[in-house]
Formats: sequence, C-alpha cells, structure tokens
Amino acid sequence: MPTHTHRPPAVTALRPALVGKLNERQVLRVLQARGPLSRAEVARASGLSPPTVSKAAASLLRGGLLEEAAAPGPGGRGRPAPKLRLATATAQVLGVAVDAGHCEVMAAGLDGTPQAEVVAVPTPGTYPALLDALEAAARGLMARPGVATLGVGVSLPGLVDYRKGCGVLSPNVPMTDGHGPARDLSARLGVPGVLLQELHALCLAERHYGLARGMDDFAVLDVGTGVGLAVMTGGRLLTGHSGLAGELGHVTVVPDGGRSCGCGNRGCLETVASDTALAARASEKLGRAVDVDEVVDLLKAGKVDLAAELAEAAKYLGVGVAAVVNLFNPATLFVHSRLFGAADGLFEAVVARAGRSALPPSFADCRVVRGQGSQRQGAVAAAVQHLTDAVAGVG
Repeated sequence: MPTHTHRPPAVTALRPALVGKLNERQVLRVLQARGPLSRAEVARASGLSPPTVSKAAASLLRGGLLEEAAAPGPGGRGRPAPKLRLATATAQVLGVAVDAGHCEVMAAGLDGTPQAEVVAVPTPGTYPALLDALEAAARGLMARPGVATLGVGVSLPGLVDYRKGCGVLSPNVPMTDGHGPARDLSARLGVPGVLLQELHALCLAERHYGLARGMDDFAVLDVGTGVGLAVMTGGRLLTGHSGLAGELGHVTVVPDGGRSCGCGNRGCLETVASDTALAARASEKLGRAVDVDEVVDLLKAGKVDLAAELAEAAKYLGVGVAAVVNLFNPATLFVHSRLFGAADGLFEAVVARAGRSALPPSFADCRVVRGQGSQRQGAVAAAVQHLTDAVAGVG
C-alpha cells in the first residue's frame, strides 16, 4: 500500500510574507508607545535589524499608516535623521461614542491627536435614525481635503457580544440591542469598523492617551449613565466568555424596595450610585426634570443642596470600589464621574468609604485615582489597534 507524506507548501511559501507583516506591526507598536523615532531608534527599541526596519517602514509609508517628519533642528554634526511617526497629517480614524443623551464623533490622527472639533449628536429614538445621524456627522469629518479616513471605532454602552459584533442589552440605549453599529456604519462609510463596550473604550483611552500609559494591570470604573467596570490584566482586557464581563452596575445592593433599573431588576448599584441616579434624585427634589449636565451646573453655582443624596451615592459607590479592589486586586483603579469636578470632597468620600470596606492589604496596595480618558478616545484607540492588528492579519 503506498504511503503519502503530507507537506503544506503553502505555509512555507507564505512564511516570509507573514514575517514581514509581523515586523511591520512591531514597528507600528513601537511608534504607538514611544512617538516619533528615527529608523535607527526604532531598530534599537524593537530589536529588529536596521534593514528590516527600513523595509517595514517603506511598506507602511506606502500604505499610508506612517508619515516621515523632519527631525528638530540640528544639535550636533550633520543633518538629523528624519523621524517616522504614525500618520496624522494625511490620515485619520473616527471615534464614535454612543450614549443615552447624546453621541459624540471625533476625528483623530493615528497617534490619537484630535483633528477637528468633536461633533455632538442628540441621540435619536430609533436605530435607523441613529445610523443616519452618525453617518452625517462622520461624513462631515471625512470631507477634510487630503486626509484619508482609515477606520471607525464605535463605543457602545451595555452588554456587547464580541463574537457577534453587536449589542446584546443596553438598558440606557435599548434601540441598539441586537444591532452592530460599527458593522453598519462601516458599510455606509466604506471603511473598516470595530465595536467595543464603552468601559473597554475607557480602558484603552487611559492606556493609550491617559494616565495608564505603560501599565498592563489596572481597572477602570465608570460612574456615568450607569456603573460599569473594565479590567486590564497582563496587557489584555478581561472580557469574559462572550464579552459580557464587568457589569458591576447591575449587582443588587438594595435587595428590598430598591428602585427599578433599566435592566428590569430593582435595587441595582447604578440606581443609587450613578450620575443618572443622582440626577433623578435632584429632579425629585427640584420638582422638575434635570439631566446630569444641569446638576453639575447647579452644584457648581451652589443653587441646589444635594448633600444627603451625594452622601448616599458616595456610600454605595465606595462599596462598589471596595468590591473591585477585593475581587481583582488592581495596582491602580481609575474612577470616572462628571460629578467629581462639581461636588467638593465627593471623590475623597468615595475612597474613604472604600477603605473601610475593602480588605486592608488589597486596599493598601491599590491606587484609586480619578480617570481622565473618554469613550470617544477609546473608540479611536480601538480603530488604530484594529488597523495595527490587520497589518499582520490578526483579529
């Protein structure tokens, strides 16, 4: 009986091309982390040989992902070597942040530098109207002459199924349930799109453009329309089996007689400790509907007394922070809330309450700080990361 030896020649033939793409991705990542560098500096930082860096850079320049910029004026002998940088003058990506009250669309260079004013869009009542509004805002930003739009990232609140690329359950923007806004917007605009959950967007924003640069282990707690958690461990987002991890806001903290939540349950953490929850309490106190932005203005102007409501929010949020510290033991926990800047001492009260509830060794080993990133920045970072991964066929 004849024997057959199976050898996959296609894999062997593709190997040099794949290695070249991996080298390109490595060059991109070095420039993302360190900013503009000469080819020699990229070689030293990446461990690649100078000829390999030159070849990878040439390919990336042709593809529009890199630009060559003149180095600063000479500080020594000879003409300084030109710097490679992520494309900013000739290319951009779009970052879209979907939220309950309004959505935001921004254009940024591949290094995250904003290229135009952020466009705010009131959130419509239907999904088709949402797509129409986002497309109109995006096309306005794509009309800049001489600038190619290479991708779009979309940040979505609620549960996101990454396997299907769609929203699953968004208590605050339910029109997106079962839909893939990044996929649909990508088809309309003709550029690659990537969807991510809004807390994962905040995580990427802090890591690429905020206070978490260079960190591989940290957590982000967002106290806004709801309460959500994202955890970065070993440089990777902890997403769970299908991307649904981190919904801390829907843990029941008021088991009996709690307020109803958009998720269908009662007494969830976000019904007592979110910006939206505080706006609801303020509305009851004032006898008229106010949103979070108006609450912030009223607090800054000293026109409303919400001391009791703020104390309750700090108590419950402190318990939430303690739970994150105990469960995930992050080196740093970034906490986001618009109210921290309007209510003196609120952040400190939350941290103090967390310190009384968390395990002392874990709390002592964790920095709790106010975050500064935004979902739209995270959407930009996701779009850039998607492009970087696509260079080597990853993802």
